[in-house]
Amino acid sequence: MSRVGKKPVDIPEGIKVEVKGRFIHVRGPKGELGVSIPEGIDAKLSDNIVEITRKSEEKKIRSFHGLTRALVANSVEGVQNGFTRTLEINGTGYKADLMGSEKLKLSLGYSNPIEFPLPKGVTATVEERGTRLTLHGINKQLVGEVASKIRKLREPDAYKGKGVKYLEERLKLKPGKAGAKK
Repeated sequence: MSRVGKKPVDIPEGIKVEVKGRFIHVRGPKGELGVSIPEGIDAKLSDNIVEITRKSEEKKIRSFHGLTRALVANSVEGVQNGFTRTLEINGTGYKADLMGSEKLKLSLGYSNPIEFPLPKGVTATVEERGTRLTLHGINKQLVGEVASKIRKLREPDAYKGKGVKYLEERLKLKPGKAGAKK
């Protein structure tokens, strides 16, 4: 049995959850999200607890069991607190600027700055003179996807560490050439 799937999802006060057929709708103070339930998985709501069960022991259905429970738990967490992902920009002249609320201007060592449009549901804040970029949103998957796309614009260099990296990411830098030996 899935260890993640059998844990019930507790619903805190102020969060409203509705199970309608093959769809779970979650509303909270930060917004609303929905999770579709795959075939072979059932969701039951009772006393501020959502329980996810499966109908058979098929490998595909077993794999969806824990996934569905995690998606419901992330939706509840997202509409209550939201999610953040912080990126750090390292390098001389590398920086990020906000252009309104839906566009980022990234200077990452290319000949022209990159304009990166933020999708609906994700906001950004720029701190520390444009070297720290924090993404906010209620959908964990969307926030992580946007952070990944920004990081791919200029991945950290293996020798000097220049580029865009996650704040908690640790880089192991390669040593450069030791010099000519005689």
